[in-house]
Amino acid sequence: MKLYLASGNAHKAQEMNALAAASGLAVEIVSAKAVGGMPPVEEDTGTFIGNARKKALALKAKLPTDAWVLADDSGVCVEELGGAPGVESAYFAGPQGDSAANLRKLVEVMRGVPAERRRACFLCVLLLIGPGGAEEIFEGRCEGRLLDEPRGGTGFGYDPLFVPDGYAASYAELGDDIKNKISHRGRAWAAMVEWWRDRS
Repeated sequence: MKLYLASGNAHKAQEMNALAAASGLAVEIVSAKAVGGMPPVEEDTGTFIGNARKKALALKAKLPTDAWVLADDSGVCVEELGGAPGVESAYFAGPQGDSAANLRKLVEVMRGVPAERRRACFLCVLLLIGPGGAEEIFEGRCEGRLLDEPRGGTGFGYDPLFVPDGYAASYAELGDDIKNKISHRGRAWAAMVEWWRDRS
């Protein structure tokens, strides 16, 4: 079975396919690129669920009525910043959505903030829309803290700056196998897999 991913982010497609393979779920994650690209979507709802829904509906409008579409909206929420960047994580440094610039800005904004005030969490919402518009929502969260400087060469986005609770390494140092088990997206995916198996 195919799940069409409402994202133009190649990293997300790779991560989702790895999660599908690890879970044993018999689905293939198909990037929006394979069906002509992700339609432009203004992520302006102010919520992870609202943004995910807009993305899912935009892609579903291009597909057959019986297609299943999966959308993801996620971000890092920093206590010291009142939950920011949050839903604006992809555009923290400006509307161009430059991941490297977003990471640099968060490093600078948090410059000099002591360790005890660097708590953060990654939050992910997966929204699944099936035939007839049936909708399911799954949420995953990973608590942790921010480093002073990025570390690690894998992962993407804010991964090099975030250390999950119980670990000394950043998301970008842990490697995909560990990260996919404990990450916000991995936990949201696990909730979706449980639902999927219950309905089978």
